[in-house]
Amino acid sequence: MTRILAALFLGLGVAGATWLAARGLFASPIFARRNVRGVEVPVGAGILAVLTVVAVQACFGVADVARDVVGDDSRGRILAVATGLGFGLVGIVDDLVGDHGDKGFGGHLRALGSGRLTTGGLKLLGGGLMSLGVGAYVADDVGELLVAASVIALGANTANLFDRAPGRVTKVALVAFAVLVVVTPGAERFGLVGVAALVGAVAGLFVFDLSEQLMLGDAGANPLGAVLGLGVVLTTGTVTQLVVLGVLVAVNVAGDRVSFSALIDRTGPLRTLDQLGRRPL
Repeated sequence: MTRILAALFLGLGVAGATWLAARGLFASPIFARRNVRGVEVPVGAGILAVLTVVAVQACFGVADVARDVVGDDSRGRILAVATGLGFGLVGIVDDLVGDHGDKGFGGHLRALGSGRLTTGGLKLLGGGLMSLGVGAYVADDVGELLVAASVIALGANTANLFDRAPGRVTKVALVAFAVLVVVTPGAERFGLVGVAALVGAVAGLFVFDLSEQLMLGDAGANPLGAVLGLGVVLTTGTVTQLVVLGVLVAVNVAGDRVSFSALIDRTGPLRTLDQLGRRPL
């Protein structure tokens, strides 16, 4: 638990400091997008959270070498870095050059079927391949691999569904991570150190997100969801992963049919939590 907290707070501090140092870079017009309130805000700042995970891994790696030990969490940290970088890369491409005319799985698959690769289709293919590659390191057979990869990939898309208002996806991620830590037996929690680094990094950008100084974009939301999915894969068995997968499938199917923003707005407690700390939509 100590290393989880260390990764969480190190990620928080590094990401916040990195944004303060790098925000001038995001003043370029290429990053400018209008948010849900019509305010022009730089998109794609979530890539800084991904880079923060690399920095945290470097710190932990140097510390382990200095102590001449190999931490039990080393594999999980490296997989979190790989997952974050892979999903962050396809996410930043979609943030900067994405054509959002084709929406949802169906829209991107129809575009692929007609021989046209959208940036959403690139995320679908790239994210799927990344999920399979990462899942191969934790699965013992093809069935386990497909389940693990699906949890990671759908975790990414689920986070994207909640990235519709300032701070919303971070709030959802903080709750999900807290639940994951609580339900994971102490002996298995070492698998969550890399996840903690990214959750902490996104939390470090939280206040700037709420105040509409930045948007995480797909470069932040997709890696966040994927790495949380990785956390599930690293700390649970196949049966639990199947349950989580069922929930993720249901959420993604629902997301193609209903507006989560409208649903949240109609539900008092959810609306209160969603609006906490940010300007009304």
